[in-house]
Amino acid sequence: MSGPNTQYDPVEVAALDPAAVEQAVTDALAAIAAADSLDALKAARLAHQGEKSPLALANREIGALPPSAKAEAGKRVGQARGRVGQALAARQVELEAERDARILVEETVDLTVRTPRRPLGARHPISLVTERIEDIFVAMGWEIAEGPEVESEWLNFDALNLSPDHPARGEADTFFVAPAGSGLVLRTHTSPVQIRTMLDREPPIYVLCPGKVFRTDDLDATHTPVFHQFEGLVVDEGITMAHLKGALDAFVQRLFGDGIVTRLRPNYFPFTEPSAEIDCQCWVCGGTDASCRTCGGTGWIELGGCGMVNQRVLRAAGVDPQRYSGFAFGLGIERSLMLRHGVGDMHDIVEGDVRFSRQFGMEI
Repeated sequence: MSGPNTQYDPVEVAALDPAAVEQAVTDALAAIAAADSLDALKAARLAHQGEKSPLALANREIGALPPSAKAEAGKRVGQARGRVGQALAARQVELEAERDARILVEETVDLTVRTPRRPLGARHPISLVTERIEDIFVAMGWEIAEGPEVESEWLNFDALNLSPDHPARGEADTFFVAPAGSGLVLRTHTSPVQIRTMLDREPPIYVLCPGKVFRTDDLDATHTPVFHQFEGLVVDEGITMAHLKGALDAFVQRLFGDGIVTRLRPNYFPFTEPSAEIDCQCWVCGGTDASCRTCGGTGWIELGGCGMVNQRVLRAAGVDPQRYSGFAFGLGIERSLMLRHGVGDMHDIVEGDVRFSRQFGMEI
């Protein structure tokens, strides 16, 4: 076997030709200088310093040369690759400096500029009125009592002295819960909470029962099938109508203004005896303006119903009517809101338009 060819000329390899190497360097320097972004410089690096670049191919050819030719060819290609690497590094520094300077201008944050924010919502005035009413009675020493919205017919009707043939127990007034005959209804008032309270605790009892109730009314300017009411219940020894009148007067003065009083007009409710309608003195005209739109010129505004707790109701709840007596009353929260703030249409209250709620702020 013959030895290596010591007469082999590296110039005969096209990739190692000095002119070809110099041209590869020239092309690389031109591409590097033309790169106007870091992405463009990355592309130039891959084209002129990558594995398939002319200088990389020339470097691989050196291994096939005889020992006497390798040193010169290696020096020539190594110097060429060094010049390209230095140019890439220098251009990298320049482009990074330009990028940083551009970011400082384009992405500057002015901390003094008001930032855009999503508009805040508002608490619903029904919630605000409810809390105000609760605060009034809690300040008088009462407690807040709550109960489920799906009730048994016994708690919603029978325990309250509403007979099976009472009109309120028909489908025209009450939402019954399926299946038929389940004995469950959507409560038509918060009075079942009063029964639950009397069943659960011993007198004396002073509770306010606010909550959502359901009746088969159509939604119009003054009615809605889902509304809120609050009922008060007091059971103690020696309770009379005078205590009821005093509690109502204290309530309306706190809600509608000092000097406002109530009057009681005889009426009938199955769960109270005697029973009365509650009228509140008009807080707009005080009964002096015959053309007042709030009270219609009468000087009085109807609020709700009240009376002394019927002895049958006390017995149904396990309270001894010979020892204890009590009074109860009920008023609509939507009606209180409409009267106090002049809201003319129930649709405004129930449709959920935040512009309506924002009018009331955070306190009523």
